[in-house]
Amino acid sequence: MSVILGPNRYGKAETRVVRVVRDGGVHHIKDLNVSSALSGDMEAVHLTGDNSAVLPTDTQKNTVYAFAGKHGVDQIEDFALLLARHFVDSQPTIHHARVAIEEYAWDRIPVTGHSFVRAGREVRTCVVHYDRDGRATVVSGLKDLVVLNSTGSEFHGYIVDEYTTLQPTTDRILATAVTAQWRHAGDGPGFGKSYERVRESLLEAFADTHSLSLQQTLYAMGRRVLDACPEVCEIRMAMPNKHHFLVDLRPFGLDNAGEVFYAADRPYGLIEGTVLREDAPDAAFAWE
Repeated sequence: MSVILGPNRYGKAETRVVRVVRDGGVHHIKDLNVSSALSGDMEAVHLTGDNSAVLPTDTQKNTVYAFAGKHGVDQIEDFALLLARHFVDSQPTIHHARVAIEEYAWDRIPVTGHSFVRAGREVRTCVVHYDRDGRATVVSGLKDLVVLNSTGSEFHGYIVDEYTTLQPTTDRILATAVTAQWRHAGDGPGFGKSYERVRESLLEAFADTHSLSLQQTLYAMGRRVLDACPEVCEIRMAMPNKHHFLVDLRPFGLDNAGEVFYAADRPYGLIEGTVLREDAPDAAFAWE
């Protein structure tokens, strides 16, 4: 029986870089977590330990810092594309680069021009692929977008078997922490404006959908994004059901008319799904 080397890649994970732009007394911050992964002619390094085709992961880290200083950082998708193209185009043994970035938001404290507080909003993300044939894919995203409807959600009509204890309801709290990734397939208003439009669409659809299931809400949110953003051809979402259970206050001689709940962190339902245009172009390696 023969044994061969399968698909592989290597890189530098979670390079933390903070870029400060000094505009006189007013400063601006970009706070990123950058991960790179490269693949190509890597058979020799795996089979014999020959490193001649390997761009060290330490060099990848240094490139992130150097490019942040040389080129600055505006939209994370553009910065990821810049890095990915450099890794592939500058090294003949590197055939494919994957660059993933998380961006953490900071709000200005208005007392000075250089004081900030970490924002309590979601984390912005992107994943960029680029190969030696010049093909590029861009997937933007977000995670930890925590949302809650205190009413306007039902759940009933489901399968009931001998193990079912859940009671149907026509009024419940619906809460989740949205992770969403969307694939770009055309020119848009720029990654920054596109991000804000997608985020707004997700929030609006969550708020104004009377939900009979979290699956229905997920689809409505994805559909709203595609309707509002022609540059987006596909969106994938993961939405945990953050259960809120009514507390029984009868032992204390009290009624609970849907006012006091406890939030259970686990176990939780996890709803995942994809919404895409029927004519969406081939994703190639976008989701790898």
